[in-house]
Amino acid sequence: MLRVLLVTAPKEKAEGLARALLKERLIACANLLPGATSLFWWDGKIDTARETLMVLKAPARNVRKLLARIPALHPYDVPEVLVLNVAAAYRPYAKWVDAETKRRPAKR
Repeated sequence: MLRVLLVTAPKEKAEGLARALLKERLIACANLLPGATSLFWWDGKIDTARETLMVLKAPARNVRKLLARIPALHPYDVPEVLVLNVAAAYRPYAKWVDAETKRRPAKR
């Protein structure tokens, strides 16, 4: 089954993070949407950051690894990592995600 992960990251770090996850074949695709302004509570006050929203596509079998790997690679102490279940997907696309994440990791 297909999963979508939403991850925010500093704009200068998002592409490197996505490339690392692609090389490790944990995800099949990453959409990077720069220009997000995030407002949030941090250290008892409202803070703001310019970020890139990452939309990652992965098979359900990789979620546990991604929940460990993303924080290990991410520069934030508490990165946003949300996993969304996909109710339905175009079957050829879902098969492509599955196939691409079964291949051997890319050479670094």
